[in-house]
Amino acid sequence: MTIRNIKLTIAYNGSEYHGWQIQPGEKTIQGVLTEALRSLLGGRVRICGASRTDAGVSALGQVGLIQIDSPIPTENLAKAITDRLPEDMAVTEAAEVPLGFDVIGDVKSKWYRYTIFTGQIRPVLQVKHCWHIPAELDRKAMDEAAKLLAGKKDFKSFASAADTREDTLRTIFRCDVTGDDNWVYIDVEGDGFLYNMVRNIVGTLVEVGVGRWKPEKITEILEAKDRQAAGPLAPAVGLCLIKIEY
Repeated sequence: MTIRNIKLTIAYNGSEYHGWQIQPGEKTIQGVLTEALRSLLGGRVRICGASRTDAGVSALGQVGLIQIDSPIPTENLAKAITDRLPEDMAVTEAAEVPLGFDVIGDVKSKWYRYTIFTGQIRPVLQVKHCWHIPAELDRKAMDEAAKLLAGKKDFKSFASAADTREDTLRTIFRCDVTGDDNWVYIDVEGDGFLYNMVRNIVGTLVEVGVGRWKPEKITEILEAKDRQAAGPLAPAVGLCLIKIEY
């Protein structure tokens, strides 16, 4: 039977999971997906993900790649896999791709959205999908600061100390701060991200939003190339991987 390369688009509520990557003794997205795939397709299936989302991070557009020799038609795979998944996870699309497709290396852009709620009373129905900051944020100043992150720059100041990659140059295509009533949305789209980079960007923009820093502080932080120069790490719960483009 012919081997098929299948690209899966995956949505999940990450609040009850210890991140994407399989870890011994932990409930992970990759682990649960692997169990569902093996139940459907047999014991040797493994899934490679385009993004290793952290514990608590959710996704609407994570991408995974599997190789199968099953007779199940591609158009039926998404539902067949989802039927074997818990209710906080779904495969939204399955598509056959060439055998040379690189789920990590072929990525053109990733789009993340971070959600903040600024009302005084925590939003109990969305509390696991936002950062509750019961204070007024200056969205205009935050957006002005966000725009200074666009372009190809050295983002070493926004990388976790645990990120040991020497190449810290990344291109941010857009970084926008918008909002509606008590909700603030920070959208960041780029060609790739360092470990904790988006959450460190959010923590820094919040410092601008509460008035501790001026928007132009962003330029100073970038030039420092030092994690200590940037703002605090935002909680994982507000982050969602919206879409990956190839």
